Amino acid sequence: MRPPLFAIAGLALLAAVQFPLSASAEEVGISADTILFGQAAALEGPSSALGQGMRQGILAAFEEINAKGGVHGRKLKLISRDDGYDPDRSVAETVKLIDEDRVFALIGAVGTPTSIATVPIAAEKNVPFIGPLSGAEFLRASEFRNVVNIRPSYSAEAEAWIKHLTEDLHLKTIAIFYQDDSFGRDGLAGVKAALARRGLELVAEGTFERNTRAVGAALKAIKRAEPEAVVMVGTYGPCAEFIKLAHRSRFNPTFVAISFVGADALAKELGPEGRGVIVSEVVPFPWNTRLKLVADYRAALRDLDPALPPGFLSLEGYLSGRLAGTVLEMAGPHPTRADMLRIINEIGEFDIGGTIFTFGAKRRERPAAVYLTVIQPDGTFKAVDRL
Repeated sequence: MRPPLFAIAGLALLAAVQFPLSASAEEVGISADTILFGQAAALEGPSSALGQGMRQGILAAFEEINAKGGVHGRKLKLISRDDGYDPDRSVAETVKLIDEDRVFALIGAVGTPTSIATVPIAAEKNVPFIGPLSGAEFLRASEFRNVVNIRPSYSAEAEAWIKHLTEDLHLKTIAIFYQDDSFGRDGLAGVKAALARRGLELVAEGTFERNTRAVGAALKAIKRAEPEAVVMVGTYGPCAEFIKLAHRSRFNPTFVAISFVGADALAKELGPEGRGVIVSEVVPFPWNTRLKLVADYRAALRDLDPALPPGFLSLEGYLSGRLAGTVLEMAGPHPTRADMLRIINEIGEFDIGGTIFTFGAKRRERPAAVYLTVIQPDGTFKAVDRL
């Protein structure tokens, strides 16, 4: 009698764990001396600082790993393709990475609308989708087991904002400025939920279109309500434009921006006008070298390019690269895509430079942290809890 299908699957899994693939049956994207990773992200255009920051961090991690001999004798290599933060272009570049470049895994994607378009493509072929720069809820859906989220959700960031504004600063009237697409609406839902838990509602909403700085109408709608705070779900360009126009019209609420804004680029765009703007972050403070993780990152970034300044985005990219290297080391000399995803989901807890990062069920026990920072007059950042 033939054994049941689940028994065959169980035996196959056991065999895969105990007996790695032979060198003659290497996974796609793996050669005798290289493991290929692919990134489709905004590398040029109005949101390029986001993709470039992630890319620099991933490269810093890969170079650090490669300098120590790579992973089981193989060097990690990144192929980056520019998608301009446009979903259609992202689909085209992702397909090229998977089918033409034949990468082992995708890493460092940027954006919610782009990820909505590309995650199903990667999921269909069980290609790992590591460390997307997005806190969208759909990336945490159970059907996308190939997605590896390092950052917390936008809902978690929204909760941190509203908690700080209402409980620490005792503000009651809050408005939102957001990108009119899946990214912005995800942030909007998180903010509404956080306010509802406190018996509050938004006093005004204003939107803008992706890859534009057309924020005038949104400013008029929000200013009319005279809110004490404006939370912002957008990229650095339009958010900076909104804040500068608000200041010129003598509208000076407390501004709070989401991590996806690109804090370093936002501070640069605002100059002295950035003073007091709060930005939530999803990685440790990149200047706190007392943390071994940060010290490792700073050293790796210097080795990659001494001219590169440290920042939140490149630290996030670095974490993605280090996680990939850690998991591949655990997978053994003949890793597969399935091995990588299985290890991440089943082990669920990894020490990277002395800092613990969790995934799957482990993340429910120990959620990823959200950090609040505030821009200083000189464009640097300070932790909110030290205000």
